[in-house]
Amino acid sequence: MTLTASRPQAPQPQGKTLVDQFELGLNAPICLTWELTYACNLECAHCLSSSGKRDPRELTTEQCEAVIDELQRMQVFYVNIGGGEPTIRPDFWHLLQYAVDHQVGVKFSTNGVRLTPERARLLASTDYVDVQISLDGATAEVNDYVRGPGSYDTAILALKNLQEAGFKDAKISVVCTRENIGQLDEFKAIADQYGATLRLTRLRPSGRGADVWDELHPLPEQQRVLYDWLMANGEDVLTGDSFFHLAAFGESLPGLNLCGAGRVVCLIDPIGDVYACPFAIHDNFLAGNLLSEGGFATVWQTSELFQELRAPQSSGACTSCQFFDSCRGGCMAAKFFTGLPMDGPDPECVQGYGESALAGERSIPAPSQDHSRTAPGRNQPVMLTLGRRPDDVTSPPSPPVSACAESPLAGFTL
Repeated sequence: MTLTASRPQAPQPQGKTLVDQFELGLNAPICLTWELTYACNLECAHCLSSSGKRDPRELTTEQCEAVIDELQRMQVFYVNIGGGEPTIRPDFWHLLQYAVDHQVGVKFSTNGVRLTPERARLLASTDYVDVQISLDGATAEVNDYVRGPGSYDTAILALKNLQEAGFKDAKISVVCTRENIGQLDEFKAIADQYGATLRLTRLRPSGRGADVWDELHPLPEQQRVLYDWLMANGEDVLTGDSFFHLAAFGESLPGLNLCGAGRVVCLIDPIGDVYACPFAIHDNFLAGNLLSEGGFATVWQTSELFQELRAPQSSGACTSCQFFDSCRGGCMAAKFFTGLPMDGPDPECVQGYGESALAGERSIPAPSQDHSRTAPGRNQPVMLTLGRRPDDVTSPPSPPVSACAESPLAGFTL
């Protein structure tokens, strides 16, 4: 496959603040998320992409190289590679090196299953690569409840291997849940122990996360605990701008505090579909496919969905709220997957407007795809149920992607 060169970029508006320019969209994303595969050795209860089984239509090595070439031409700063478990792809290490060789930085997320001492030494010798280890509990009991038996030990061993190899500043990525908000200090201690940086992200009700959101999302009083902790520790902790809805408590947290979907970020899935939001892999947020004529650049620069997102947005029900300029109405994905209007309050609005909105009539969207396994695996979390969402879903659920292989690791070896 050969992707065409990107079209000439239009000049950015002059005389506007950086945030204003971000809201209008950039000619190329600052960074993007790329899910290389849906195959995974774990079955995390809150997985955004409902990973488990590989989709045999996923991009080939040659096609992935062409995508990297396109990102280089567009001067994309770096790419967040995830999955699934990206290291399961046999060509993962080749693609990582190919990206680095073409001036595209790589930050990849992994559960650590293939970060052996040898691979850790390779990463320590490679420039322009960041490694993010997923850990959702500071103890095995809390982590494995969500991520599956043995996953805590796997993550800790990966951190140890990276530290002993001399890899500098690995990241520990934590999805904040009702179960682990009380462990924030312990997470920070683990990061300090392994010379890593702590990164906290928000639980979104998308993918399998929709089925467990009511059980796992932090309670209102825990949102305040999280806000106070971030205000005290935020300079040393990354958040990926996940928590701008907390700004309605008062002072904004460090960071952009702006939804960048379709403006400065997006997501590429394993078969080349491009979505506006890394947390919303759903047909409603599908902008196009990079295998189409013009490649990724055309999707990014001309898709109707992205143009709509970059247009001035109505604040709707949040217009009269004094904190709107701080929280911007919260997370688009969180609202969509809980059946709230896009111009309404965030379901976790700290001023209480989300709670009242959730109590009203709403239509929760059915998932547009599901790569979960049909039978439980040995690493299945103890709390995971694969039943559909609450009874207020008004449309029938979509069937799983028919092209998914029955074997979750079809064609792959660990």
